[in-house]
Amino acid sequence: MEFTNPHYLVTTSWLAEHLDRPNVRVLDVTAKLTSSLENRAEADCYQGSHLPGSMFFDVASGKGVLSDPSADLPWMWPSAEQVASALAAVGVGPDTRVILVARTPRIGIDSGTMWCTRAWWTLHHYGVDCAILHGGIERWEAEGRPLTDEPSVVPEAPPFVPATGWESARATKADVLGAVRSLQTEGEAAAVCLVDALPSDSFAGSGTSYGPRSGHITGAVNVPFRTLIEAETAAFVDPDTMHTHLAGAGLLQAPNVITYCGGAIAATVDAFALALFGRTNVAVYDGSLMEWASDPDLPMTVPSAAD
Repeated sequence: MEFTNPHYLVTTSWLAEHLDRPNVRVLDVTAKLTSSLENRAEADCYQGSHLPGSMFFDVASGKGVLSDPSADLPWMWPSAEQVASALAAVGVGPDTRVILVARTPRIGIDSGTMWCTRAWWTLHHYGVDCAILHGGIERWEAEGRPLTDEPSVVPEAPPFVPATGWESARATKADVLGAVRSLQTEGEAAAVCLVDALPSDSFAGSGTSYGPRSGHITGAVNVPFRTLIEAETAAFVDPDTMHTHLAGAGLLQAPNVITYCGGAIAATVDAFALALFGRTNVAVYDGSLMEWASDPDLPMTVPSAAD
């Protein structure tokens, strides 16, 4: 089996051959977050060792380059103007092919995988020709490929004009509530499959919670994002294994899919996996459990102490 869209991933050998091409721009989205959601990765990781010519692109800060700075929650969907400004700052133009790379300084919220897919999900739906480096900076380094501490020069590029029609990539609280009601009344015949990308213990209510309530959104199925990767550095499982996980949860057959997690980061791993198989009927719930679990009027399945 092969991916429908294999070009959404590139290998280290491909990147080595194309690294010096003027239309290729490598964006380093490594995250090393503090408790206040400040990203220390530029100083702690990127400046000391990065791919030659790559630009640091901070999508992980609570109000990072691809997050709405006026929103109450972190990592909410950015405006087209904000995306255009962020891309201009790193020399991305209309004919640029963007390659997203990352390290994983620590397992968890600093996962290189989820920040690559988060950046890909946003940029792709704004019309950027982008792909993720399979295996991340760790694989590149393990193969003895060049790294540097030299500052990168921002190349000149004409302005990038973000595409319209991105709204289908983002689900709101109202969209999710509609999906829950549909699942409650129609069951497997519902038009939307709701997917929790968090680990199984969080889904069951015994792991990390992302608000005052634990558990999962009522009606959701669980496809933990780590079942879709071999390592935290954007090393995805093979197509057969990935297809088994997605199909087993009914995602490849569902008319529509909404993915969520704690803050709409890990949820993009599941969404990206579906995109690899050509599924375009997928949205990521922007507010995820940080929004949902904080509203006691929204339905959650919260396991009892006896469970």
